[in-house]
Amino acid sequence: MIIFVVSSTITSNHHSFIKYPSFMQSIKELYRIGNGPSSSHTMGPKKAAELFVEDHPHATKFNVTLYGSLAATGKGHLTDQALLNVLEPVASTIIEWLPKTFLPFHPNALKLDAYDENDKIVDSRTIYSVGGGALSDGNNIIGLTADQGKDIYPMTTMSEIMDWCERSGKSYWEYVEDCEGQEIWDYLEEVWRVMKDAVKRGLDNEGVLPGPLSLHRKAVSYHIKAEGYKDSLRSRGLVFAYALAVSEENASGGEIVTAPTCGSCGVVPAVLYHLEVSRGFSKNRMLRALATAGLFGNVVKQNASISGAEVGCQGEVGVACAMAAAAASQLFGGSPAQIEYAAEMGLEHHLGMTCDPVCGLVQIPCIERNAYAAARALDANIYSSFTDGIHRVSFDRVVDVMKQTGHDLPSLYKETGEGGLAKGHEFSHS
Repeated sequence: MIIFVVSSTITSNHHSFIKYPSFMQSIKELYRIGNGPSSSHTMGPKKAAELFVEDHPHATKFNVTLYGSLAATGKGHLTDQALLNVLEPVASTIIEWLPKTFLPFHPNALKLDAYDENDKIVDSRTIYSVGGGALSDGNNIIGLTADQGKDIYPMTTMSEIMDWCERSGKSYWEYVEDCEGQEIWDYLEEVWRVMKDAVKRGLDNEGVLPGPLSLHRKAVSYHIKAEGYKDSLRSRGLVFAYALAVSEENASGGEIVTAPTCGSCGVVPAVLYHLEVSRGFSKNRMLRALATAGLFGNVVKQNASISGAEVGCQGEVGVACAMAAAAASQLFGGSPAQIEYAAEMGLEHHLGMTCDPVCGLVQIPCIERNAYAAARALDANIYSSFTDGIHRVSFDRVVDVMKQTGHDLPSLYKETGEGGLAKGHEFSHS
């Protein structure tokens, strides 16, 4: 039996930013292969439920309490279905929704209770879905494989890494290789395969996306129209089509790669797929571009956040744009300084972007934002290529500003479904 309970209990919406260790983990943890529509609201809770079931396979009942953003937009993100698909086969599950209650550590919180045959709680565990599918117990990142959890990047700021590039004469992807080992290329090859498959599926699929908005898929029509233009208009239209294709697949629960999240998963694949098709770059160069993009995303995740519920959409689409801009600059032979500049512009010009999904769905404005950010990433690369890479505001500085901006944003604009474009389109929990 499934029971949905709605509560309007109000507590403080202030929270502390995650304190990551003084090292960076593998980019495998950033590039997660899974199903949409949301890394923090779907993939994360599903993983949390799987970990809990592993410890309590004989429980007679589960109770799940969803807090804050996880409750506010969880219905639209299929959070309940992700949980129930794991828990219900083991025992009956009750889900309680507390969208007005924010726990101090992070706005995406859930509490899992397991009961025995005497209806007594045998374990209670609070877990936070902190962005990109990652989980935290409030102190440490949890649920990682031994490979994912390796402490492998001793340098955690882009200024440090740039200095290393200048001293060694190497590029960013070589720093990734030095830290990750040769095996990273096999993983990135699989990542690239999944990304390309998502583009191709999205260009082939038609119809209406799931949910109450009745939003029609647009990728196929954009692709057809783009082929009718010449030169720059054709190029831009194809980039739009590729980003829409992946984002629409994500909104439909299809297999995608978090880059850095599900909600922003269309940006990097769109840029890279377009450049591979139009420019004929080799597979090895595409994988190196992915490594570079992952490194920049990792720096943001390490020093700020990639969670829309924590810092707004600047941490999702903004970071994706920065990653894609860095990858494009890498492909076109940019110097370490030019690559860093391209990434800096990609993130800087998304500062302050709110996370306000209509009806809690990763559709409006998310899908269009992916397409637009892909185009801006290419523009950032072009702009950077006209320079020598020297500029006043560093990537690290923008990351710091993004973190502070996210902290200062009212909770209305951080994936609560109560402000901005989402206002007046609340998703019912009944």
